Amino acid sequence: MKLSDLLYPNNPKRRQDVIDLHQQLLACMQLNFKATNELIGALNAHLEAKIIHIKMKEGGTIKENCDIIIQAMCDIQQTLVNFDKEIKEKLEPVMYQKLYDIKQPELEKIATAHKIVSIVLGEATATAGAVVVKLIGSNIIKVMVNKLAALLSQIGLSILGGIGISVLGLGIEIILHAILGAVERDHLLACIQSYEQHLAEFKDASETYQCAINEVSALVKDKVE
Repeated sequence: MKLSDLLYPNNPKRRQDVIDLHQQLLACMQLNFKATNELIGALNAHLEAKIIHIKMKEGGTIKENCDIIIQAMCDIQQTLVNFDKEIKEKLEPVMYQKLYDIKQPELEKIATAHKIVSIVLGEATATAGAVVVKLIGSNIIKVMVNKLAALLSQIGLSILGGIGISVLGLGIEIILHAILGAVERDHLLACIQSYEQHLAEFKDASETYQCAINEVSALVKDKVE
């Protein structure tokens, strides 16, 4: 039986569609590795975190790489929780609340956050206040990390999880063989539908996550300049 018979009969275009969906998913994952490393870099540099940078596992499966990002996100979340707890323990309630006061102008919040970091760590980098305001004083990063981690977990547990990322960039025939070898042939339609379903949510969440981290990076850069 020809490969084209396994992929939507009478619709050869689907062969390329499968490749495009797979490549789009991997492209999103690559961007998330990069964005997560930027966030880790900011935490390590300005809040004295010791989170290890992550690297895509070449030759690994989609699930293995999802798990790498999820673990890094758990480390990030734990770092933020621990720092917030330390802030709360060392500060007067009034000063602590200023960090979360949405009515307070951002520049004033950054100045307050800078004092807070100095109290907690003994000293603070010039951009530490901005990092704290964006990562701890705002829920955007927290919410996006939680949402993205949940989506990555779903993708890893789906029928896509066992597909290797190393097929990216190979010829169409080789990729199709790799995909067909990773899932039961009679489940191929479900595989395609899974790509489409997860990709739509994953791309949207990834873009929001990356925009939020880019905002932190831009603010840090402005403070340095």
